[in-house]
Formats: sequence, C-alpha cells, structure tokens
Amino acid sequence: MAITVRRATPSDADGILACLRAAFAPFQSSYTPAGYLDTVLTPDTLASRFKTMSLFVAVAEEGRLVGTIACARAVNAEGHLRGMAVLPEEQGSEVAGRLLEQAEAELRALGCRRVTLDTTEPLKRAMRFYERHGYRPTGRVADFFGMPLHEYAKAL
Repeated sequence: MAITVRRATPSDADGILACLRAAFAPFQSSYTPAGYLDTVLTPDTLASRFKTMSLFVAVAEEGRLVGTIACARAVNAEGHLRGMAVLPEEQGSEVAGRLLEQAEAELRALGCRRVTLDTTEPLKRAMRFYERHGYRPTGRVADFFGMPLHEYAKAL
C-alpha cells in the first residue's frame, strides 16, 4: 500500500482522534482515566496541540488516515515527540517509521540536535520500536496522571 506522510490540517482532526482511539484502545485498562484521556485527546486538546506543535499524518492511497505524530521544539535545541499512533491493522508496516522520519526531519529543520519522547510501561512494542530507531531510555521517570512515564532520547 502506498503511504503519503504530510502535514496535518485541522480538517484531519476527526481522523487523528479516531486513529489515537483505535491505537490506544487495547491499553485503556492499563491507563488511569485521566492518563488515557490525555493520550487519546479530545477535540479541544487536539486543537491546542495544533497551536503548539507540528502534526503529521500518514494517509493511504484511498485517502484513509492510518497514522499520526506530533513534534515541537522545546528548549536548548531539543525537540519533543508526542502522540505517535498507527491504526492497529497498519502496525508493523512502514507507517510508524515514515512518521518518525518526518517528525525528526521537522525537528532538524527547527534546529534541534536532540529529541525526546515519553512513553508508558504498557507500550512495550512502542519502546522496542523507538529503540530500533536509535532512542535510548534516559532514566528519567515522571508521573503521568498516576502512571510512570519513561523518557527516551536520541541525538539528531
């Protein structure tokens, strides 16, 4: 299947929200209610993300949104990734890698030399994916609505 990765627009909001819900639904019982809501977003929290981050979507040739990722420049030439999600039926395909490449290219263009992301313990497959793409745990663990949130980082 041919996949196109492009910058998201507000007209993609419904597709982004559906993708996040589908990707994280298997993990809902492992999240606190507030943590899950912060992960799958609402129309309002997605609208806020559009104002503060660059969002990208992966679209199949028939126009179906199959993945999403967000990134932003933080401080000290550091970028941050959030909200990587791929529809369950596309997991293990090229979609996640293509989204990650696009977000990293965006952060490089913004002058970032390092990128971080945070993930939760239930997302073991995501941790392995990030590690295969050069990310390493930093040892920093924060509280995410009552859940441990593990930071990963990679030099760009």
